[in-house]
Amino acid sequence: MNLTISGHHLDVTPALRSYVTSKLERITRHFDQVVDVKVLLTVEKQKEKDKRQRAECNVRVKGSDLFAESAHFDLYAAVDELIDKLDRKVMKYKQRLQDHQPALRRATAQSAVAAAAA
Repeated sequence: MNLTISGHHLDVTPALRSYVTSKLERITRHFDQVVDVKVLLTVEKQKEKDKRQRAECNVRVKGSDLFAESAHFDLYAAVDELIDKLDRKVMKYKQRLQDHQPALRRATAQSAVAAAAA
């Protein structure tokens, strides 16, 4: 897995980098076919202080690209929200891969049970 963490109007500190990588382990634990991850951490120049810290992530998995973004007044909270969103998307993608044709499998299993009973 290739991991790229970059900052826009922000220096990515080693503490921030290790926090993001430790959180991304949750994604790779749930789905092992992750090819590439790009994380962009941004501090926007807004007059209002609410939700100016942003975290965006592009995850390239086998067969698709997944994107999520989050904004919060605290960058660590934005990363937490981002990982939660990505985890839901990855789990949904994994479920879609596993249940490609669930109706066909159910019908085949029912016919096999009926043939065995006869």
